[in-house]
Amino acid sequence: MSNLEEHPATHKKKRKAPSKGKMRIIKKIGIYLTLLIALLGVVLLLFLNLHPSFGANPSKEKEALYNTFDNYKDGKFVNQESTMEGGSAGSPSPPQNSDSSPSATSPSSGELPVSEIDWDKIKGKEDSLTWLGHSAFILSLDNKKILIDPMLGPRASPVSFIGPKRYSEDLLAIVEELPPIDAVFFTHDHYDHLDYASIKKLKSKVAHFYVPYGVSNHLIQWGVAKEKITELNWWDEHEFQGLTIALTPAKHFSGRGIFNRNSTLWGGWVILGEQTRFYTSGDGGYEGHFKEIGDKYGPFDIALIEGGQYDTRWPESHMLPEESVQASIDVQGKNMLLTHWGAFTLARHGWTEPIERAVQAAAENDVDLLAPQIGETIGMDGRLAVPASAWWK
Repeated sequence: MSNLEEHPATHKKKRKAPSKGKMRIIKKIGIYLTLLIALLGVVLLLFLNLHPSFGANPSKEKEALYNTFDNYKDGKFVNQESTMEGGSAGSPSPPQNSDSSPSATSPSSGELPVSEIDWDKIKGKEDSLTWLGHSAFILSLDNKKILIDPMLGPRASPVSFIGPKRYSEDLLAIVEELPPIDAVFFTHDHYDHLDYASIKKLKSKVAHFYVPYGVSNHLIQWGVAKEKITELNWWDEHEFQGLTIALTPAKHFSGRGIFNRNSTLWGGWVILGEQTRFYTSGDGGYEGHFKEIGDKYGPFDIALIEGGQYDTRWPESHMLPEESVQASIDVQGKNMLLTHWGAFTLARHGWTEPIERAVQAAAENDVDLLAPQIGETIGMDGRLAVPASAWWK
């Protein structure tokens, strides 16, 4: 290389350094962005801590009590392995959730209609069951009027402007038509089961609430008197106006906020009347606890079994419909009703897929599956085995 030649890099133009004025503007923008992010963080924390829909966390005294439980470890409620193997659920085909198109995950016809509610049946003395969509039911047992997971609001969310929207109109207006409610049962504190707006509207009509441990914190925060609430642990029993009640295990989780996951318990409910033996599973994955429940409290005249909002990514939280049918067999349900579908899109599968798969599995396993329309009342007078009508089509 000659002395006259220069390295190519020497021909590159040197970048002009930003002026002092531009540097000051850049610094100010950085400061403002930092302050904005910090402010948004403070607003979010205040919202999470102050908005009533998030409920309340357990007190130190209650945490001390929970620490004496076998299903509470390191400040959290935990699932426990069943001591019994479940029945053979076979090898269910994998859900088609990954391939479902957005239109298939909710009704294409728009708002889903609700059947005209037969208030005469509900207020009558005969045992009956009315589906309100998803996991919400009106149960009449020994002329006691009972609500199961009465989520009646428009969205499964802590706020009204975002979150899974109900397929039908919200059902808050029916509270005015309800007879006085003897008892309400909650399976856990997730938004699609325990709804702030519903409780605010219902609480003056309800004589008593039954909840898994910890859920009372939310109800008390929302104005329900402590003396109107009974908390139970798994396998705890209670007598209520002639009914035998027990909280049964489920394989699930809980929490309404970012920082309180599993701070409350979850479960299913056994409610035994003079004529009708009733069971609802609550949410949860399939395991041997269903057979334990059946051996201890079965057979049941009707078993409400969760079987929607499933995904291969969370098999421990929700069952496939084929597993739901097997769970009904395990608990010795004479009749099965699939829950946790028909109201909200919480998973990627088609909205009718749970009931269609359950109908097929029930037929293959000789299980009497009931499929009422939302708002329809089933009389529980010993003639429950009504064929499933494909109203969803």
